[in-house]
Amino acid sequence: MLLLLLPVLLQAIPADSGEVHLRNIRQLTFGGQNAEAYFSRSGRQLIFQRQQADSGCDQEFVINVDGSGLHRVSSGEGRTTCGYFFENDARIFYSSTAHSGAACPPRPDYSQGYVWALYDYDIYVANADGRGGRAGGARRITNNPHYDAEGTLSPDGTAIVFTSLRNGDLDIYTMSVDGRHVKRLTRQLGYDGGPFFSPDGKQIVYRAWHPQTATDSADYRRLIAQNLVRPVRMEIWVMDADGSHQRQVTNLGGANFAPFFHPDGRRIIFASNHKNPRSRNFDLYLVNQDGTGLEQITTNAEFDAFPMFSPDGHQLVWASNRNGKVPGETNIFIADWIETP
Repeated sequence: MLLLLLPVLLQAIPADSGEVHLRNIRQLTFGGQNAEAYFSRSGRQLIFQRQQADSGCDQEFVINVDGSGLHRVSSGEGRTTCGYFFENDARIFYSSTAHSGAACPPRPDYSQGYVWALYDYDIYVANADGRGGRAGGARRITNNPHYDAEGTLSPDGTAIVFTSLRNGDLDIYTMSVDGRHVKRLTRQLGYDGGPFFSPDGKQIVYRAWHPQTATDSADYRRLIAQNLVRPVRMEIWVMDADGSHQRQVTNLGGANFAPFFHPDGRRIIFASNHKNPRSRNFDLYLVNQDGTGLEQITTNAEFDAFPMFSPDGHQLVWASNRNGKVPGETNIFIADWIETP
């Protein structure tokens, strides 16, 4: 453990051709599957999900932005996802299936094509250092026998926005950080998820797919009944924080997901494979809220997704298959953000 706390000298990785907004790229994890890294309010730490080799299940880990201090903060039981800091970085919340048992839940049935499993996640709060008893004193703040996940925090620290299947459809909700005052924001049939607040807390950006035909609606409902969803077609949407003025931002085709507001609050960074919707080659893009000004940020031939700007806007963190030792390995990368190359 002492070795993990020592400063880590991370060698800069060259940006690929055309990645003009990224400088001094550093790789923070090495090996396996690591994703969804989100900054602490201080900008000094990241919480992310990492697949454990012994169970093959994701757990929540925290690491310093210099690559030191890697440690697990969830219990090691069940499957976890979508960790986030709150209460001035003293606490974290994340989604877990630990209440359903210590074993890793089974992977989805891919005989129906590429699908995501909507596990029986509930949202837990815990100590950010992982201490304070089993699982860092983790406590459930949702108690719903369906999917509750994809939670992130409002800028003022008072509200969690998340995705839930509690009413039979994948919709976006808000609640206070103690789990009370739950409010449903979306109601259109289809997948609404992956929400993040704007820097001023007045808007929410999210990914969505709403079936347009009877066939698509029937297929969506059939999969939902099996706690599955097919995430191969999604676009970026924005709404006001109270759920009003829902409007579509992109119309690119393919899977457009993992949106996050640029620090200016006017643009959105997200991941997309729209150039080849059958490909795993996702790249990061910036776009204005009205759908104009699309700009490609990463150009690597592998997977790049889950971008987030640091609180001061000077750095970008994301997950990528680049520089992997084996095909398909996903690691966490951080870079200095160059606004005007």
